[in-house]
Amino acid sequence: MQTEPLNMSNIGFIGLGIMGTPMAANLIKGGHTLFLHSRSGVPAELTQAGGKACETGAEVARNADVIIIMVPDTPHVESVLFNADGVAAGLSDGKLVIDMSSIAPVATKAFAQRINALGCDYLDAPVSGGEVGAKAATLTIMVGGPDAAFERAKPLFELMGKNITLVGGNGDGQITKVANQIIVALTIEAVGEALLLASKAGADPARVRQALMGGFANSRILEVHGERMIKRTFKPGFRIELHQKDLNLALSTGRELGVALPNTATAQELFNTCAAHGGAGEDHSALVRALELMANHDIAEASGQ
Repeated sequence: MQTEPLNMSNIGFIGLGIMGTPMAANLIKGGHTLFLHSRSGVPAELTQAGGKACETGAEVARNADVIIIMVPDTPHVESVLFNADGVAAGLSDGKLVIDMSSIAPVATKAFAQRINALGCDYLDAPVSGGEVGAKAATLTIMVGGPDAAFERAKPLFELMGKNITLVGGNGDGQITKVANQIIVALTIEAVGEALLLASKAGADPARVRQALMGGFANSRILEVHGERMIKRTFKPGFRIELHQKDLNLALSTGRELGVALPNTATAQELFNTCAAHGGAGEDHSALVRALELMANHDIAEASGQ
């Protein structure tokens, strides 16, 4: 298998949604030739920038040295890889497959073994940072796989992200992303509770947030999502339905390993409440709406928003 780092290369990219499109755009800006495929079609902005649209994943794989996948869930990755005209059908010895989706760690290990059997390397490299990070090329990238494959792919990761870590073997990148999503969900819930309590007590939540940002309670979520809660700006950077998927992965993995995740389960029920009230497509900061529903009070009421 190839081990040298990638300079100017033919890169395949499959999955061109909210995250995939800006990630692919940054690879094109970095000088790579991209072969593109997406179930929803290839955005014109990418073909206009020089990307080449392909009809199937197999066509992408035949043309590319490295194939990157960025789709919603485990079944989508399996289909992209192994359906009749999928990536595996177009692979040849020495190519590298990188799955940057957020999917089940156990399934990831099985996918890696099947790709390895074809003479190719496999990395799982899920990301954190949302649409903002994808556009700014500041994503956190958590990688599982062989050292040599990681070193080969690192120049590509550096065009899409800033905090890039090889965590361990295949599947370890995905378990790191699951851990990330637990922390993010529970912190969103904590910020929502705190601002809701302050608002219900009659304090201005915007000023409370400002004060808390100067202390030990400060976090990126208090800064960004706390402001969204106050200003009611729930246009999705990361949708509730996707965070539900990630917490399902956390809870199912916990069951497999015999690990209790009680607060993760609570956060999931709050996301479920939001989804039941039509909020599945809203930003995950809108989890606060479930708390507001129970309190019969909106945070924005005390701030005059």
